[in-house]
Amino acid sequence: MPRADATEGAEKPRQPGSAGLSGASAAVARSRRRPVETTGTFPPQGSAAAAGKGKPVPVRQWPIVIVLTMVAVGLAVTALNQFRPGVVTIGAALLIGCVLRLVLSEVGMLAVRSRFTDIAVMGVLGVAIVLLALASEPNPVITIRFINDIARMLGRGDG
Repeated sequence: MPRADATEGAEKPRQPGSAGLSGASAAVARSRRRPVETTGTFPPQGSAAAAGKGKPVPVRQWPIVIVLTMVAVGLAVTALNQFRPGVVTIGAALLIGCVLRLVLSEVGMLAVRSRFTDIAVMGVLGVAIVLLALASEPNPVITIRFINDIARMLGRGDG
């Protein structure tokens, strides 16, 4: 039995306004392939390199290098059975990234979305991580009442 070609029987994309296609079938006949070139997207504000183009990449992208280095240090400290200092270091890295995004006009790859979104996400996550690390058992440094209420409701807290 002869082998059928993969494109055999499939409709080929047609130019808009081509003869033989009504409005409903023209929408169905569009190609599902991705365009060769992406258009209509813009990089986030402040995503240019933090240092000049003549410098090596780690120097140009120093804000993200600082944040990722602090996260790596926090993970290493956590891996050495020092949970609280390691997780607080990770939260502090996010807060430093938040401050860098707030005060610097160009932060390179630290810019992911709009300035407001980056600051809000890194700030909220950084504060949440630090607070939860400080409130974690055993021997919490701070007491967060609603966390104790949730633990008691789940049957895990003394109250």
